[in-house]
Amino acid sequence: MFQFFDQTPWQSPDKEIPQFLNLEKAREVLNFHSSFAQYAATNCVHLNDLAEHLGVSKIMIKDESTRFGLPAFKVLGASYAMAKVLAEDLGFEQKLPGFPELQELIKKSGKEYLFVTATDGNHGHGVAWVAQQLGCKAIVYMPQGSKEVRLKRVRDLGSEAITIDGNYDDAVRQAAKTAEERGALLVQDTAWPGYERIPSFIMQGYTTMALEASEQISEPPTHIFVQAGVGSMAGAVTAFYAQAYEDYQPQVIVVEPVTAACYLQSVQAKDGQIHNVGGDLATVMAGLACGEINPLAWPIMRDYADGFAAMPDDWALEGVARLNYPVNSDEKVTVGESGVAGFALLYQLLTNPELGGLKKELNLNENSKILCFNTEGVTDPEANAAALRRFAHKFK
Repeated sequence: MFQFFDQTPWQSPDKEIPQFLNLEKAREVLNFHSSFAQYAATNCVHLNDLAEHLGVSKIMIKDESTRFGLPAFKVLGASYAMAKVLAEDLGFEQKLPGFPELQELIKKSGKEYLFVTATDGNHGHGVAWVAQQLGCKAIVYMPQGSKEVRLKRVRDLGSEAITIDGNYDDAVRQAAKTAEERGALLVQDTAWPGYERIPSFIMQGYTTMALEASEQISEPPTHIFVQAGVGSMAGAVTAFYAQAYEDYQPQVIVVEPVTAACYLQSVQAKDGQIHNVGGDLATVMAGLACGEINPLAWPIMRDYADGFAAMPDDWALEGVARLNYPVNSDEKVTVGESGVAGFALLYQLLTNPELGGLKKELNLNENSKILCFNTEGVTDPEANAAALRRFAHKFK
């Protein structure tokens, strides 16, 4: 069942963006990503006809489905974090080499590196891709029920993919255990006491897409809809846009699946503390099936995000179909079930009569300029095809 919580009245008066996510650092990270042979800024798609149809000024989708030739944004965080730890190990603590230089340095060193991570799909795929590019190996743990197609994507890159008997958070614990036992480098996109540096690098890596988007739109958005799993990406995006425009901050609405709404549950508690979700986290939005919050992202989300929503799977599937069948001359956006979540909630707010009161409360109107992030393309062809079959009649 859909839930929404307005966090604005509960935001801390002493809020402060952490220094590791300042705008200067975002520019440094983008400069590093620009050194990849595969680099190109991903498109920011303007759905002008859909916006007119729905009665708002602009709907913009930052489309990460083609990042570095992969179908997801996660490689941004993985590549920056892996490069940082490798460069430091090779004696480059002050200045991060460009990616081609780093490849040569590793080759000349003769060292062998093993990376370990846990994933619902896209992060592990990103780690495996970077490891392959650097001549390294990776072990990737996935939760019970992970689709074979996601395991195969990792294995096709020369890394090991293993499913465990447990959920995503259990997979994180298994990855940490294996890394310690084998002396490997753990590259995890969430943090815990004693493990903060690499997750902070990963969050820094995600700012590239936020910085690119800010340079691709002509005026500030009034609203940003962003999905959250552990919240590393949502925290990075929220932090960036809290600083991007002088004396102005867009409204940030955070979206989670109803089965894994750890941020919604935490803000509803009104005590400023993290309240994680356990048990079966199953959702078609597999990349968001996370019950334990990244503590590095939590204070940012608690203090700067304006609203938190938990939505059912059906809304994500309808969002997939809506973007697959564009209105008039709008561009088609190829999107996965996790990547569509922010847009999917926006679409419901603008079309579902039962949400009319919330639409008004959020000031979604003819002056609204809305930015969403499509964080993945098609990673589960079966689920994607089922969504199109189910909702095609509404949009064809």
